[in-house]
Formats: sequence, C-alpha cells, structure tokens
Amino acid sequence: MSRKSRMAAVQSPIIPVIGKLVQETPEAISLGQGVVFYPPPPEIYPAIERAISDPAIHRYQEVQGLIPLRRLLWRKLQRENQLPLQGIHQVVVTAGSNMGFMNAILAITEPGDDILLLTPYYFNHEMAVRMAGCHPRLVATDENYQPSLAAIVAALTPKTRAIVTISPNNPTGMVYAPQTLQAINQLCQERGLYHISDEAYEYFIYGDRPHCSPGCFDESYRHTISLFSLSKSYGFAGWRIGYMAIPAALQSAMQKIQDTLLICPTVLAQCAALAALQVGRSYPQSHLPALRRVRQTVLAQLATLGDGCQLGQPDGAFYVLARIPETVWPGQQPHQVMALVKTLIRQYGVAVIPGFAFGQTSGCTLRIAYGALAPDTVSQGIDRLVTGLRSLSASPPSYPRD
Repeated sequence: MSRKSRMAAVQSPIIPVIGKLVQETPEAISLGQGVVFYPPPPEIYPAIERAISDPAIHRYQEVQGLIPLRRLLWRKLQRENQLPLQGIHQVVVTAGSNMGFMNAILAITEPGDDILLLTPYYFNHEMAVRMAGCHPRLVATDENYQPSLAAIVAALTPKTRAIVTISPNNPTGMVYAPQTLQAINQLCQERGLYHISDEAYEYFIYGDRPHCSPGCFDESYRHTISLFSLSKSYGFAGWRIGYMAIPAALQSAMQKIQDTLLICPTVLAQCAALAALQVGRSYPQSHLPALRRVRQTVLAQLATLGDGCQLGQPDGAFYVLARIPETVWPGQQPHQVMALVKTLIRQYGVAVIPGFAFGQTSGCTLRIAYGALAPDTVSQGIDRLVTGLRSLSASPPSYPRD
C-alpha cells in the first residue's frame, strides 16, 4: 500500500484548480478554459430527436465509430486536409481529441519510451505521456514559439518514438509554417518515428499562413497520426467527440485500446456530430469574423501595457501567451506565478492560466483564452486583466507569496 502509483508523477490538471478559484470569487470572469462562445449548429437537435426514437441508440455500436460518421469524416479528411487515406478503417472516432492522443501514445510506445514535446506544450499531452509510463522530452521553441528543427534533432534519443506538434497552437496561438511541418515530418520518416499532429484548431486562422496537415506530404500517411476535434469548431465541448486519422498498420492496436477504454463512442453524441458535420466548415467559419474582432480587441488592450506585457503575434486558435516581466511581478518561479494568478482572480475578478502548466517553468507567462468571449462581452474581461497588470506594475510586490 505504500508504493507510489505512476500517477504521482503526473501534474494535477490546472483547469479544475482555476475553476475552483473562479467559483470562490463571485462575478469573476474566466479567460482560462479554451471554449468558444457559440453553441452547436441547430441542425443537431432534430437529428438527436430522430436518434432517440431508434432502439439501436441504446446498444453498443462499432468500436471505431458509426460507419456513416466515419465515411463522412473520411471524405472531409481527403477533401479539406488532403490526407491520402485508403478507407474508413483509417478513421477512428474518439471521446474528444484528448482520448485520441492517449490512444496514439498507447498504440506506439512501450513503457520507458521518449516522446518529444515542443514547449510550451499542451498540458494534457504531457500528462498522457507520463500516464503511459513514457518520458516527455521537452524541446524549446524559438522566441516566437516556432519549432527549431536543429533543437528537435538534438533532443532525439534511441528511445524516441514520436514527435508531437500542435498547429494552430495551444497555448501560444501560433501557426506553424507548412515547410516547418514538412521538415519535421521528413525527419520522422528518416528516423522511423511517428509524427503526432494535433489539429484541433484547424479552422481558427486569422493571418495569411494557412493551416497545414502534415499527413498530406508524400508517404507521410505511413507514420503520421492526425488528431481532430469537434469541441472547438462546432461548439461541441460537452459532447466529447473527436477523431483520428491513423496509419493502416495501427488499426489493430487502436481497436484493442478503444474497445478497452470506451467500447464505442457515445452513440447519441455521434449522431449529433454527424448532423453537425453535414452542415460543414461553413458553420465554424461563420463565427470566425466575431472571433477575429475579439482577438483584435484583446491584442490592442494588452498592447497598452507596453513593456509590462510582452506578446507574440498569434495568428490561430484563440489564445495569447503573455510574458509578464519582473517589473510587474517580481516572482518568476512557478509558485510565485500561481500567486499572481490568484491575485488577479481575487482582487481583479479575472482568471488566466499560469504558463508553468504548459512547461514554462522559468519566467512568468500567462495563457489568455478569449474564445468564450463574444464581441459585446470581451471588453469587460480584458479590461479587468489590463487593469490588474497595470496596477501591479505601478506598485509591484517585493516578493509575492501565497
């Protein structure tokens, strides 16, 4: 009973921690969790009513997902992402993209293997790697949070099994250049590695750089695992539906994992997803102008802080990763950054996520999520954050403690 579980090495999920602090602070506005402000398309509701009247809704269904849904996803992946999939056997419907990532890690690794994560990483990826008994090897990105191929090559070990990329990126909002993703994919092919490509934010692009699915490159379908989600694009977070495009050689392993963890994705949620996907990408794209206006407001307001808030130029997703210098908050260690987060919630009524949850263990960084804010509500939330940071800059604490 005294032995430590493998879970002892896994970080606590930061979103529930911040959520509890928000609940304890009346009227606090959360810029923490990454969700969108709009609901699913209305077409899902009649589809749900039809599904409920079908007795099959109460039975187990196909392990990899409903055939009509996988067929539609297969066509989408070919048409929009240019993935040369041979059939629907390479499509797996999951309970969200997080499950897809866990599936991938379990399918390709043995305990003790290394997985390369670019920092700042998505915290659930790092957690999943540790849960599987593997080692996350962290590779720093450059000052603009873009991958460095030289740094990736230097981090490879004989136990490396995969390189993970996220574009558009969570938590930075950066979009990786197609040539960068192609170079990483080519490296994986040369070294016999898998490329796990998280593309949950594929529709959230604001700049000129297009989204690129690295599985589209020549022969890359043999070693690329592509992850997608309806949670963000279709306002489907609570329905827990994501999907994967996998190399054909992994199908048997995926079936074993999926059948053990899930048996099958929730059938009613799949019926709703089918209806949403029949509406198509025009639905999330119809909300992109509103998110673009929100993004512009957020960046403009944060820019008024000058050197007190250092920003990149995020052109995707709905996140900003802000660097807060010592002149604003002298405490740059993780526990001191958490003290800043608590101060912003309790004194200024606004919640953000500390950068250390994403592997930023040196310096003070904050992830600001603006997807949940509509254009008519963004000002209040970002005003509170700017007011808090400006006030702290005018009178910074000598040594912040919890």
